[in-house]
Amino acid sequence: MNESDIRKYAMLMKELELTGLEITENNQVVRLERNAPVPAPAPVAALAEPVPESADGISVTSPIVGLFYAAPAENAEPYVSLGDRVKKGQTLCIVEAMKLMNEITAEFDGVVEKICVANGQMVEYGTELFRIKR
Repeated sequence: MNESDIRKYAMLMKELELTGLEITENNQVVRLERNAPVPAPAPVAALAEPVPESADGISVTSPIVGLFYAAPAENAEPYVSLGDRVKKGQTLCIVEAMKLMNEITAEFDGVVEKICVANGQMVEYGTELFRIKR
């Protein structure tokens, strides 16, 4: 087996994302190996950006564009419901962006006064998700 054949097989491995390949040709065995691709890092919890407080409470807005999910799974209980008391750092919802689930957390303690979007709704950057009263 010559160098150009080995290079051809190496390119094929890269294209097909293979980590190993063994070729037997004319009683010669060539084994090619490469490191496995490193998985993408887990998403970091996105912090919602609160808007200045008004008489109606503080507006929690989406820091990213994506799909709003009120619960961790389809048939699960929502993270928060109307009237729930939340603590700073508590997960309020998930916004899915490019197949990454980004937890939106509370920036302060308070009570959920309004849930502004429906489960599964597309949200834009700055879309009001919740209204929380301190």
